[in-house]
Amino acid sequence: MAADKTVRFMRNTYCYFIISIITLCSFLPIEEGTLDIGAPLPKADVLLTDVSGQQISLGKAKGPNGLLVIFSANSCPYVIRNQARTKTICQYAKQRQLGVVLVNSNEAMRSGEDSPAAMKSYAAAQQFEWHYVIDRKSELADAFDARHTPECFLFDRSGMLVYKGAIDDNPGNAEAVKIRHLHNAINDMLAGKAAQVSSAPSMGCNIKRF
Repeated sequence: MAADKTVRFMRNTYCYFIISIITLCSFLPIEEGTLDIGAPLPKADVLLTDVSGQQISLGKAKGPNGLLVIFSANSCPYVIRNQARTKTICQYAKQRQLGVVLVNSNEAMRSGEDSPAAMKSYAAAQQFEWHYVIDRKSELADAFDARHTPECFLFDRSGMLVYKGAIDDNPGNAEAVKIRHLHNAINDMLAGKAAQVSSAPSMGCNIKRF
């Protein structure tokens, strides 16, 4: 009899353990997968607030020849080191009829350095001629699997990812750059060729999710 009670107790304990694990897992956030080369533009229809107050979506922002999305911020040291390079490549893309969107996903900094007001001031100081948008709940960052600022994603005219990663081979030192990865990828794409380098490690500040 005692042995039966022990078996029943162990069986019930095991069942409670399994149920608890299942219940706990049901409340865990679902992580987005890695965005691979050739993947379609994610969250293309999600409305985003630009620093101008305009509501846009990535799908609407895409130009006749594609779309350049760069995850950025206001005060990240790596973003600051890449300011001139960012403006140059964004202008280059825009001149070639690519849509350009800079995305700020630093939700944990919304009451400080990456507030909407601070973003608007930063965009004005940098004389942005493209969209700079707020990524509520880091939804785009999760969908893109973006981790750093700056981090770039280039899509062709059909909305397929052709390049992701750093602007060039030396994010920390503009004077030491040897290969302009993103510039070359844009040229390859416009020539109808696959990017010779389709992915390069991004280096920068971590995106400050909640």
